[in-house]
Amino acid sequence: MGHPYDSYRSLFPILSTHVYLASCSQSALAQPVSHAIEEYHHHLLTRGNNWSLAMERVKAARRRFADIIGAEPDEVAVLSSASDAISSLATSFSYQQGKNKVICTEMDFPTVGHIWLAQRKFGANVSFIRSSNEIIDTEQYEKEVTHDTLLTCVPHVCYYNGYKQDLGEIADIVHSKNSLLFVDAYQSAGHIPINVREMDIDILVAGTRKYMLGIPGTTFLYIKKNLAERLEPRVTGWLGQEKTAMFDIYKLAPGVGARRFETGTPSFISVYAAHAALELLHSVGVHNIYAYLQEVTCFALEYGREKGICISGSQSVEYRSSLISFYVENASEVERRLKEKNIVVSARNDVIRIAPHFYNTKEEVRYAIDELIDLINGR
Repeated sequence: MGHPYDSYRSLFPILSTHVYLASCSQSALAQPVSHAIEEYHHHLLTRGNNWSLAMERVKAARRRFADIIGAEPDEVAVLSSASDAISSLATSFSYQQGKNKVICTEMDFPTVGHIWLAQRKFGANVSFIRSSNEIIDTEQYEKEVTHDTLLTCVPHVCYYNGYKQDLGEIADIVHSKNSLLFVDAYQSAGHIPINVREMDIDILVAGTRKYMLGIPGTTFLYIKKNLAERLEPRVTGWLGQEKTAMFDIYKLAPGVGARRFETGTPSFISVYAAHAALELLHSVGVHNIYAYLQEVTCFALEYGREKGICISGSQSVEYRSSLISFYVENASEVERRLKEKNIVVSARNDVIRIAPHFYNTKEEVRYAIDELIDLINGR
């Protein structure tokens, strides 16, 4: 059976010269995304100020992302990075005694912990759920989340080893304790289906440079509309205001829904790229991508075990994404040497992360694992 998305591979020029398996860090750049970047550049060269066109592209990108996660456009803010989005969110809480506990997990990306720890001076009581054997059982949420928990932060997929959590089950637990659920979907959005309504997610953040096929500079922050309108971020700007206040220096009037979390002029060139990337994702279909990548993940797990490489995290496809992490000494050096062979993967601490997307083949995964084994064995 041939590759089901073979017709799309020609859209990614790097695939003609490299085995590119680093979507957990930066996806391969597709020609439509590159053309969108060039379009923005061309507009600047030939038209000068293109504010109206660029803001229309922001609106279109917001709308497409909202559609992908099952939200309304007014529930989505467009920001420049996940760190900016989470920081803006963190300033919107009062951390009142009796409801000031913020729970993170040790599987969160470090910026999540850094931002919430910085809120301790404002009254936040921050704690971390530890993993066991590089996974977190839902029973741990039952134990750790209490009625004084304001917010529970979880990664949908762990950046280190691809461990995937059941968000619906976690949502039931945290909501039974009257805690809000915040989801970092940076490592899942674009290749794992997300429906914020069905999963009952209160807040979600996702950037475009990984599995959403974009480049750095654009992140989306989803907040349930009725929740967003009860929050007043202290990190704000003119684009986070109602239209009547945008040019009134004496008036602070937070915008509708999650829009109040926007700040200043976004990175338009990144937004152009994001919109083109999201349109490409939409044309393929995230559910289709997920189904295909489950096959690839099964293959990678089985082939890695067959070759005797130690794999981090869950060994079950049900509880992991397509990101497979192999324990390797001197991972950064191995990453460099694989790149010399035109194999692009991503090192983190003591693992090599192989992270295929829909444009990759099982043969590419097999080849990368074989070359990895040769380097491990000193060949």
